[in-house]
Amino acid sequence: MTSAPPARRRDGAATREAILAAAVVEFTEHGYAAAGVRQIAERAGVTAMMINRYFGSKEGLFTQAVDRAFAPPIVVGDEPAALAHAIARTLAERTAAGAERLDPFLLLLRSAPDPEAAGIMRRGVEAHVGARLAGLLEGPDADVRAQLALALVAGTWLLRSVVGTSALAAADDGRLADLLADMLQPLVAPGGARG
Repeated sequence: MTSAPPARRRDGAATREAILAAAVVEFTEHGYAAAGVRQIAERAGVTAMMINRYFGSKEGLFTQAVDRAFAPPIVVGDEPAALAHAIARTLAERTAAGAERLDPFLLLLRSAPDPEAAGIMRRGVEAHVGARLAGLLEGPDADVRAQLALALVAGTWLLRSVVGTSALAAADDGRLADLLADMLQPLVAPGGARG
């Protein structure tokens, strides 16, 4: 007589979390268009039907993955004190050779060509990091200034970490942080950028 394997305990929260974690990795590695629901399900150890059950569709899953990627304060923190310097220092450290990769930016870069994904990412960026940064800014045009600052952050990350342009890749982290802070300061200053 053989004994049957123990029944797997059902845990909806754990299953949902496994799917979401797998989706963030899959979308980050392959982008929205190339990431497949079957591959995500396989990575999570579930069936593709489970993804539909928990997230409704690939689009619904991607929306949650974008929220997961952009919600944490990775480069833009929550403290208004010395904001330009804090962003600049974190960005210089996080884009240095050998630093842990910035997955939200890879997710953005690899998924942006897809119009459906671009709309989801726009809403995610605006709702999370954009809103967080704008909320720290005083004065007029906070949303515009926040998004200009994010453009500087994203451009620096792209050229230093992905493209690896010589000057940025070789730049001393401290010196790079100082230059970035000087560029960010007019955008985050209480009165905003003035001509």
